[in-house]
This record gives sequence, structure tokens and C-alpha cells, in this order.
Amino acid sequence: MCGGVEFKNGGKTQRIYFPNPEAALPVRLRSGTVTWLPWGRRESEAIALPQGGWARLESVRAGTWDKYYPTAVLIPAARFMEKDHDGHSHWYEVPENEWLQGLVTRYPGGSRIYVVTLEPPPNLAVIHDRWPRLVAKTFSASCAGQ
Repeated sequence: MCGGVEFKNGGKTQRIYFPNPEAALPVRLRSGTVTWLPWGRRESEAIALPQGGWARLESVRAGTWDKYYPTAVLIPAARFMEKDHDGHSHWYEVPENEWLQGLVTRYPGGSRIYVVTLEPPPNLAVIHDRWPRLVAKTFSASCAGQ
């Protein structure tokens, strides 16, 4: 379910891993602004958001996330990491014309980013049962409409 994300910032490469309680992801908003937001919610946090760092596309489309005032955003990642069923990490390149899709949620006192997931391509289902959704860099429609 996308346990890690790699970004290129100038000549530097940065990796962010969800298990890190300080994990934050860069988010490109529709306005073109890039900001960093905390990635998901940890079990130990007492805020009114779903636990974890992922939002199933099916649940977004079904309206499950509506109470969190969601906004579809782009996550400008170069690669993402999935762990297979044996716990081995596998890194996957994000095509140059695509980014990961994120969902910004709001709660009293702040916002969080969740990585939108869907079922993986058939040839990659052996790695993990959920896969980050890739969208074109020109993406501008809402999650529900896609």
C-alpha cells in the first residue's frame, strides 16, 4: 500500500516512509502551490480522521471520505515502495508524465494527506493487494469523477 515514497529535489533524493511518525508528503495543489502535509493518522493520534495513510478509491467514490472535506491532489513522487507478502521492499518508478494521487482531508486544527489506492495491475497483485493510483500531471478532476 505504498509504504514509502521517493522525491527528487534538485540533485537530492529524499525518501519518506509511512511508519515514521513524522512522515509528511509534498502535495501539489490545483493552484500549483506545493506544500508539505502530515501523511495519514497514527493509532496513537487522537484526531477525527481514519487511521492509516491510504484511501481506497472505491471508498472515496462511495462518499465515505466526504465528512473529511476531501480534495484530490497530486503527490510529485519519482518512485514508490511496496512491501510484498514476505516483507521485502520493492521500488517502482513513477512514469515521467504521472504523479501519485493524494487525498487531502481536513479536521479541526489541520489537514492530512492520504495516498489514494486501487487494485494493482494483475501482474503485480503478487506484490500487494493495493496499489497507489497514478494520474497525469495535468489531473484536475475530483477523485469521485475519476
